Amino acid sequence: MKFLLISISFLFWIQLKAQDTFIIKDVKIFDGEEVLKNTSVKIEGDKIVAIDEGLQVDAGTQVIDGRGKTLIPALSNAHVHVWSPLSLNQAAKAGVLNVMDMHGIENFQQGMKKLKDSTNFARYYVAGYAATAPEGHGTQFGFPVPTLDGPEDAAEFVEGRVKSEVDYIKIIVEPYKNTLSHETVAEIIKEAHNKGLKSVVHVSRLEDGLNVLENNANGLVHIWWDKTVDEETLNRLSNTKRFFIIPTLLTTLKAFDNIGEASKEFLTKKQLLSEVRKLHQADIPILAGTDPPNLGINYGTDLYEELFLFKEAGLSNLEILKTATSNIADAFELKKAGYIRKNYKADLLLINGDPTENIEDISNIEMIWKAGDQVEVD
Repeated sequence: MKFLLISISFLFWIQLKAQDTFIIKDVKIFDGEEVLKNTSVKIEGDKIVAIDEGLQVDAGTQVIDGRGKTLIPALSNAHVHVWSPLSLNQAAKAGVLNVMDMHGIENFQQGMKKLKDSTNFARYYVAGYAATAPEGHGTQFGFPVPTLDGPEDAAEFVEGRVKSEVDYIKIIVEPYKNTLSHETVAEIIKEAHNKGLKSVVHVSRLEDGLNVLENNANGLVHIWWDKTVDEETLNRLSNTKRFFIIPTLLTTLKAFDNIGEASKEFLTKKQLLSEVRKLHQADIPILAGTDPPNLGINYGTDLYEELFLFKEAGLSNLEILKTATSNIADAFELKKAGYIRKNYKADLLLINGDPTENIEDISNIEMIWKAGDQVEVD
């Protein structure tokens, strides 16, 4: 009897393990860096455990036919503002499994961060309250925001964000309202780095962008609107500073449409695309972000529109895919994410088509897995 019970338990364990294991077979893979053709991927639990064209299939293991399809890492959106878990669900259903919030209500954010292990919600990374001046940009949304008068306030501000368990520090330099001085910004960046936190900065003018990068900001969360950068300045920056940029082209172009004639004093769409191309050619990492819900932008499929704009800017299909996968994982140091590699999270998109050849195929997602579990899609 004891032997029979052990045998039944063992068979039950084998069945559970088989249900927790699957292989995507004979699929083309973009692994976050390069393309692997006609390869198979084995997932056990929440991890990728093998990548090999000759994977053996054990009895009872689910096999998904990948022929004619492409497997890529799950997408990320490097610039959002989330006010509800419904937005995290909308993102997940479009294959966007990591989102980076750039300003919001901290106590609300901490509740939503707890959804990180829930299959049907994007993982949520936050800056908490953005650093801004009294009556500056970010104070107009109807909730109290801590503000800074000068450099002497930087340490207290950053310490407050640390206590709120933020993932990085967001700073706003926006001269159409009262704004922080560059001395204050430099001090916030220094205090953030002292606490082991990256600092990202909202800008709309080239001069402000250059200033904050000279002060060692890790990234810009918008591209400048007012003028083009010269090659000498860009090359000097790329050779002396390490930073990334989230251009938010879709947001910028929608904003220009929204303000109408007044937008004529800013860069044209052609010039904005050219700026992105120059940044990319200077080996500055480009990250995909869309700034929802501003201007009616959604948390899911509108990220694809940002990728299509990068295509217009002249980036290759592989480089475009990196902007929403490995580039974001690298920039924000997301652990075991953004790539298809052994022992990485099984955050995967199976696409009916080939976005490495035709980026528009990113819209044809057939299956989504978060940590090995299939995301429910309407």
